[in-house]
Amino acid sequence: MTANASAAAAAAPKVNPNAPTEETVLSVEHYTDRLFRFRITRPQSFRFRTGEFVMIGLPREDGKPLLRAYSIASPAWDEELEFYSIKVPDGPLTSRLQSIQPGDKVLLGKKPTGTLVLDALTPGKRLYMFSTGTGFAPFASLVRDPDTYERYDEVIVTHTCRDVDELTYSRNLVNDLVNDPLVGEMVEGKLRLYTSTTRETSDCMSRITTLIESGKLFADLGVPKLDPTTDRAMICGSMEMIQDVKALMIANGLTEGSNAAPAEFVIEKAFAG
Repeated sequence: MTANASAAAAAAPKVNPNAPTEETVLSVEHYTDRLFRFRITRPQSFRFRTGEFVMIGLPREDGKPLLRAYSIASPAWDEELEFYSIKVPDGPLTSRLQSIQPGDKVLLGKKPTGTLVLDALTPGKRLYMFSTGTGFAPFASLVRDPDTYERYDEVIVTHTCRDVDELTYSRNLVNDLVNDPLVGEMVEGKLRLYTSTTRETSDCMSRITTLIESGKLFADLGVPKLDPTTDRAMICGSMEMIQDVKALMIANGLTEGSNAAPAEFVIEKAFAG
């Protein structure tokens, strides 16, 4: 290498191999004044396990990226990436992210990770996915993955929100799965969605913790109460909800698992404080 070439190489900006990639927004759908979903392009090299999360963001005025952890709502086989987001009026990221349109650019991290994956659970008969609000996102990924139905005889997803309209995303997604070319036949007789609200009047008004403690959840579904020999669980929602449901799992004899030590239930620590 010549002296000039060496000087040029030294002067060139160093490329961070872990820097986020810039992806294109493909579609946006708003459900309420608090919730929306969006889909973006997926780099060919981007690999993840169904249920994991990744950093998503936008550049700041100073050029540095503003990133937050988002569960990937699309399954690992999807050619696009889907995300389900809350809108926070004064949120550093969501106040801007809620205004994105198809064709806009967003930043995508390169290192997906997370605990809400099938391999973090030991084999069982029935899989519960307990969610509140946008905590449904990782389960939107898992209910579209054939591996979920190959591992479990029954998959029960609970989704609790304040208002009925906030349940639109989960209800539409699960209802449409019977027409899914990949898992349509697998979900019949296996997948069940149980929804409740905490503020607006609906067929079921209650917090998920109350539904578990009172036994109403199991009575309504016609299944036995939690049993560590057969039942497995994943939990995603607000920090308070995660801790409360975790305590109920432990009280019912289930042990918390992880990628390193699979067990009977898992939480997403990234969203649990």
